Formats: sequence, structure tokens, C-alpha cells
Amino acid sequence: MSISSFYGLQTSLRGLLAQQRALDTTGHNIANASTQGYSRQEAVLAAAPALAIPQGAVQGGAGAHIGSGVDVQAYRRVRDTFLDLQFRAQATRLGEQAARAEGLDRAELALAEPSENGINKQLSEFWGAWSDLAADASDSAARTSLVEKAGSLAQAFATVDSQFALVAEQAADEYASLTAPGGEVEQIANEIVALNGTIKRFVTAGDAPNDLMDQRDLLLDKLASLGSTSIVSNLDGTVDVTFGGAGDPPMIDAAGYQAPALSNPGGRLGALRDLAGPSGIDSYRAELSAVAKTMADSVNGILTAAGAPPFFTYTDAPPAATVAATLSVAVTAATVRPGTSTEPAANDLALQIGELRGGGADSSYNAYVARVGSRVREARRQEANAEALTNAVQDRRESVAGVSLDEEMGNLIRFQRAYQASSRAMSTMDEMLDVLINRTGRVGL
Repeated sequence: MSISSFYGLQTSLRGLLAQQRALDTTGHNIANASTQGYSRQEAVLAAAPALAIPQGAVQGGAGAHIGSGVDVQAYRRVRDTFLDLQFRAQATRLGEQAARAEGLDRAELALAEPSENGINKQLSEFWGAWSDLAADASDSAARTSLVEKAGSLAQAFATVDSQFALVAEQAADEYASLTAPGGEVEQIANEIVALNGTIKRFVTAGDAPNDLMDQRDLLLDKLASLGSTSIVSNLDGTVDVTFGGAGDPPMIDAAGYQAPALSNPGGRLGALRDLAGPSGIDSYRAELSAVAKTMADSVNGILTAAGAPPFFTYTDAPPAATVAATLSVAVTAATVRPGTSTEPAANDLALQIGELRGGGADSSYNAYVARVGSRVREARRQEANAEALTNAVQDRRESVAGVSLDEEMGNLIRFQRAYQASSRAMSTMDEMLDVLINRTGRVGL
């Protein structure tokens, strides 16, 4: 079997085309070096099928194979599935801790401690007003000041309670917005469903739509920050996604999108649901009401034991503690009773109440503020830990899938040199054929 004189041209052409495709892929990587979610790609090169030479066609009689150049087998997306799973697990934890820290931060701001307008300051002025009244029980100005200070204290409790209620309401509203029809969860899911369909068409046709897969992975990363996400990859290139609970039915499968059950969402959704629930901000309101009740009962107890009317009124309706929201002053400046008798100078009750400063109510409130502060610090610490772990996994993922400009510049030079070499091989073959075709048989040339 003879081999065509043009065989070497085809071999060189394969080399030119393969190196050109590798250069194109490198240029695509460089262009997307800063694109969020992009995974670097590489042209997978392999030797082209060799030309078989039958037995007897070469010296010795044995058959042989002669190389025919190089082919581009695939354009591979460089990605580590295990690192993707790690990153999404950490993103879920970070989303949960970040949402919890944000909510508790707002709750701590509502307390406004220490400040000139906080409850602690109002309590101090309230006890001081009783001491001032005890110093001169017949002073109408002291009575008026006492009622005003008591009103300010009750208003401070109500304000903090309303701010807590607002934080819980904001968490509930955000949760509802994210999970409602047309919300962010459904929008992301519908985009994934659309990409699943497009990717499936390419994969079943033998293609690898790398950029579309990058877009889908970026959406899955965003979904993971909102809630617990489990992903199953299918042979046709599609993915099934379970969201918001390991035992829940899939949110995305071959049938498309189904609203998630969200039995145990985790992530940002889990934190928002906890904040809006009984164990979240409502527990802060209940503790605040317990402090308000301790203060009101301690004052009322001294007065009612002496036959005087209660100083404060409130509503305590379980299961929701409403003392802080409903606390109000039940007396006026004219009806304040500073003493057990009606004598103008009687001040024994005012003295007893003034001595409550630093007692049960103050201790309860200080302990309450300390607990809130401790929970906020713990939430911030957990958020910082989750962020550090997420960044560490992201760095590892970027080291695999990210574009290194230094590496790509090296590839450019390598593929350029290979292209030039293939081009030189083709030129050499062309010169040889020129001699064979145009100069063979010409005497003297």
C-alpha cells in the first residue's frame, strides 16, 4: 500500500487546527477571568487515529501504523464536584448565621443600651423620683415629676417591645417574600429548569454546554445560601434538586418545578423562620415583659399592701406576654400615695419604693440586657466562623476551577509555538511537493 505524498499536509493541518482551538479556548478563559461563576476550560487533545499499513507493504512484511496528527476530543470544564458540595453546605450555614446575626443586631439596637433613652436610664430616674417624693411628700412638683417619669418608663418598655415586634415582622415578611409564588426561590428554580432543558438537548446531541452549566452552578450556589440544597446529577446533563429539607420531595426533577415543602429549610430561610417564630424575637419580648412585670409588681405590691391603689396597670395574656406593650400609669399626681396615712408628710411608702433601686427589677433588666448582648456576640462569632470556612472552601474551589492569568499566558505561548511548528511542517511539505511536482524531470535544475 502506497502512502499519498500529500499525507503530511493533512497531518500538519490537523496540528494547526488543534492548536488554534486550544488558543481559542485559552482566549475564552482570559476573557472570563473576572466572570462570577465561570469555570476554566481546556481543549482535550489526543492523537488522531493512525493510518494502518497492511502486512507486506513495509520491509520485513509486518504491518504498521503511521500517525496522522492530533484531534480535539472535547472542551473540558475544569470543576471539582466534591468542592462544590462542600461550598454549598458552607454557604447554607453562612446564610443562616448571617440572617440570624442581622436580626439579633436589630434587636440589640432596639434596646439602645447604654444610652440616655434606654430603659435602664428610665428606671434610674423613676426610682430617683420616688426618693425625691420621699424627701418632701407634700411637694406637688415631685408628685408630677414622679408620674411623668413613670409614664416615660412605661413608654420606654412599649417602644422596645414594638421595635422587637417590628424585627420579627420584618423577618416574617422577608421569609414570605422569598418563598411566595414569584419569589426569589421560585425564580431561581425556574431558571434552573430552563437551563436543564437546554443542557439536556446539547448533551443528548453529544455536546458539552460548559458555559450553560456554569450558569446553572451559579444559580445552585445562590439557592444553597437560601436553604439546604441537595443535588443529583443525571446522565442526560440535568440535575434534580431537593430544597428545604432532606426528606422532602424534589423541588426540581424531570417534571419541572414543584413548590418546596420547606419542612426544615436551613440557610437564610431557616434563620428568618426562627426569628419570626416563638423561639426567636418573641422570646425576647416575653423576657422583656417579665422584667416589666417584676418592676410593676414590686411597686404595686408595696402600695396595695398598705391599702393604696396600684401604681401600674397592665395586661398579661398568655401565651403572648403583653406586659411591656400594655404597661401604663394608673394614678395621677393628685392620687399618688407616698405614705400609709393621709398626713401630708407621710412618706413611708415612697421610702420603701425608693429603696427598690438596684433590687429585683434592676437586676432582672441588667441580666436581660447581658443575655441579649451575649446572644448577639455568639451570633456574630458564628457568622464570622461560617464566613471563614466558606471563604476557605471557595479559595480551594477557585484554585481548581478559577482562571489563573499567569497559567493562561503560559498556555498562550505553548500553543503559539506548537501552531508555529505545525505551520513550519506544512511549509516544508509544500516545498517538497513543489520540487516533486514542478521540478522533477527538468535537466539542470
